[in-house]
Amino acid sequence: MPRHLSPMKARTGTLPTDDERWGFEVKWDGVRAIAYVDDGGATFESRNLLDLTSRYPELAGLAGALAGERAVLDGEIVAFDDKGRPSFQQLQSRLNVGSPVAIRELAQRVPVCYVVFDVVWLDGDDLTKLMYEERRRRLEELALNGPAWQTPAYHPGDGEALLEATRERGLEGGMAKRLDSTYTPGRRSPAWVKVKNVRGQELVVGGWCPGEGRRENRIGSLMLGHYDGDRLRYAGNVGTGFTEKELDRLATVLEPLRRSTSPFDPPPGIRKRCVFVEPEVVVEVAFNEWTRDGTLRQPSYKGQRIDKNPLEVVREEH
Repeated sequence: MPRHLSPMKARTGTLPTDDERWGFEVKWDGVRAIAYVDDGGATFESRNLLDLTSRYPELAGLAGALAGERAVLDGEIVAFDDKGRPSFQQLQSRLNVGSPVAIRELAQRVPVCYVVFDVVWLDGDDLTKLMYEERRRRLEELALNGPAWQTPAYHPGDGEALLEATRERGLEGGMAKRLDSTYTPGRRSPAWVKVKNVRGQELVVGGWCPGEGRRENRIGSLMLGHYDGDRLRYAGNVGTGFTEKELDRLATVLEPLRRSTSPFDPPPGIRKRCVFVEPEVVVEVAFNEWTRDGTLRQPSYKGQRIDKNPLEVVREEH
């Protein structure tokens, strides 16, 4: 069984016009995870190879659902809001917890589901060279639909109908995957396209600025950037979307990363009281559009992405 597999990645774009050559899926607002299932149980790794297994004890039963078969699966760990919609904000409470007691309590209060959308290895057979359509057939034969794991259907053709359904339900968007595409680990492939209803971007935190009033001596906004080659380009500040609890947690995370100089190239013009940090923390924001000077218009904080390598954060073209 292969180990430490880097998942195949999608490009951001629009719906393809040749519908009949593509399969369409819901885009899940969760944490990407590769599952390794064998006689020893199920283990889960993030896209930057972080072991997630102990954080989600409710997923341990996946091994039993495979009834002795060994498999490497691709999917997302998802939490749902009170309306049954995927919610990355709900998932946030599960991402940075280390205490076994707290993990068990959160598993009851904020349960997750492993949403499976691909199988890349099965009982000794490497399936990466098979077409997406065939891999989906193999996956559906596994019948992985249980208390904490699901295999939602994909839809050949008519991507606009699926995307409209996601809009009506307030979901993030859809995925388009060529029916004849092979699985290329670690590669961002044009054969997979993510189509978003709400514009979003992962960005690297390069500093923070204090706020006003109650936030006068604490984080008021985060300074954000993305990589362009080996240069971290400033992309603006985000100051909305935070809870008080999340601001306190971010302060704890960023405090040890303080540095005296700007990590941005070129350095932005900022207020004197702003604090620079090592560019090691990745967050996700929703926003309205990119301005002409390369900054975000009306960004809103969604959460920290512990599953993303900062050096892989680049500007996505929407």
